[in-house]
Amino acid sequence: MGISNSSAAPTARDALFSAAQSASARTVYSGVCHGTLGELWQGPCEQDGELHIGLISLPVRKYSWMHYLPGEDGEDGADLAGKDKCRRAIDLYLQHHGKSLPPGRWSHDSELPLGKGMASSTADLVATIRCLDRVFGLDTPVPIVADLLRGIERSDSVFLDRYALYLSGRQQIVRSFDTSPRLHACYIDEGGTVETEKLADPLLRHYQRHLPSYRRGLQQAIEAFDGGDAAAICECATHSAQLAQWVTPKAHFEALAQRRRELGADGIVVAHTGSLLGYLFVSRPDAARMSELSSFFRGLGRQCRFAETGL
Repeated sequence: MGISNSSAAPTARDALFSAAQSASARTVYSGVCHGTLGELWQGPCEQDGELHIGLISLPVRKYSWMHYLPGEDGEDGADLAGKDKCRRAIDLYLQHHGKSLPPGRWSHDSELPLGKGMASSTADLVATIRCLDRVFGLDTPVPIVADLLRGIERSDSVFLDRYALYLSGRQQIVRSFDTSPRLHACYIDEGGTVETEKLADPLLRHYQRHLPSYRRGLQQAIEAFDGGDAAAICECATHSAQLAQWVTPKAHFEALAQRRRELGADGIVVAHTGSLLGYLFVSRPDAARMSELSSFFRGLGRQCRFAETGL
């Protein structure tokens, strides 16, 4: 007589199925934050009689992730090796909310390279805060997020859901904009990395020397956002990039400026304290234009990338 399946020993397939069920039942908490593709404007903002670095970041659809798996044996120092600022954000968050983390493990991933001007560091911090919110079922208000960031670093405005004029050192929103243009970018990385903190003093000295030009540029940017004029916003980005050439020059800026009209670009964007620069388009380039752009940048010895920007 045959042996029934109910009394048979578990098979390897059964074991794999059981492990898969167990894994799928585990709760993983995650936080996500987008980065930036440089800035549409960066320059001086006068607040309380002092000059500060202000910026209007260009959000890009590339992201940083932070994950937390409760119930696992973990160690922040090992799980977040090289992420000292994220560990600091965890400590400040727990202190502010009066919480303690259950045992668990952290993991991290990102599409944002370090030191390029894509707000990778701030995106990591915001993803960490959002992950902690998921763990504790909270929704940390924007002013508190800004306070937490203020205790860690000069930051970008990636935690906002709209474009804004933002003071990076004070973590202060000067004003936000209702217009939310989705632009298209073709950009390159000139190589190397930039330490933002080391540029703060040189930037402020440069701003002081060119205050009238920066004031005009900022007023034009505000008017372009208030008017919902995407093409004018791209022009403002070009003007800001040109002013930045005196303090954080891009080797290929002049080549881009010379071919801009021929290649149909609406503007030029740069990471003012990074290594990226490229073209902005109000409408997405078609396949033929993308090929033409790729040929142009390859002729400069660089591989271009395409990205959609905006919120």
